[in-house]
This record gives sequence, C-alpha cells and structure tokens, in this order.
Amino acid sequence: MSMPTIPDITPIVSLTRCETIELLLSSIALEEIGLSHILNAEGEKLQAFLKNHDHCLDDYLLLNHSVNQTLRTIVKSQMLLQFKLEDVADLDDRCECTCEKSKHKPKKADCHNFYDPLRPEDNHHDCKDHNHHREKK
Repeated sequence: MSMPTIPDITPIVSLTRCETIELLLSSIALEEIGLSHILNAEGEKLQAFLKNHDHCLDDYLLLNHSVNQTLRTIVKSQMLLQFKLEDVADLDDRCECTCEKSKHKPKKADCHNFYDPLRPEDNHHDCKDHNHHREKK
C-alpha cells in the first residue's frame, strides 16, 4: 500500500496584530451565530412536538433528554468561546502597541514585543519608553 503524497505547501500569511485580533473576534461571532441557529432549531423542534398531542410519557422524556443534551453541549461551547474571548482580550492588553484604528491606547509604533513567561530571554522591548522605565528602576 502506497503512502499519499502531500505537496509542499508553504503559504505566506502576513497579518498585523490588529488584523489577527479582528479575525479571532470574527470567528467567535460566527460560532455564536451558529449556536443561536442550533438553539432556534431546538425551540422549533419543541414547538412541533407540543402541537401534536398524541404522545406518551416516554416520548416526552426522550425529547427532554435530547433537548437537555443539546443545551449542555451549547453551554460547553459557550464556555470555550468565553475562554477564547478572554484570551483575545488578554492578547490585546499584553502589549502597549496599537494599530492606527485604535483610539483607546497611545500609539507606540516601535514596540512589537510583549512579556512571555515561557521565554524570558525574549522579554525585551525596543520601545524607548520601555527602556527608559527599565533604566529608572
């Protein structure tokens, strides 16, 4: 049996910090929209079931179990999306650099680094402001 051959693909993607954050936020929003469609479908399923009065207790219990499982899965997804959103917000706050669109932070165009506890040797800033603060300490 021969192994599949995978072509050499080296995509070059160049995104700014702001573009990356915008894409991450967009992905969260799209996942939220998907979950809202699932919730809507569950509501329609319940309404359709309740319109028909020819059900026994087991039918109600089965439907309840199905809806409960779906809602539990949605809650789990919501928790993961909340973590993702917090991570994106943290990613934005860890560096004092901003894109030109941002109005809530001062522009520091020379700074491209942020503190990474896993790589202390790389925790330096090229900003004059950061070096100035370091010299004062």
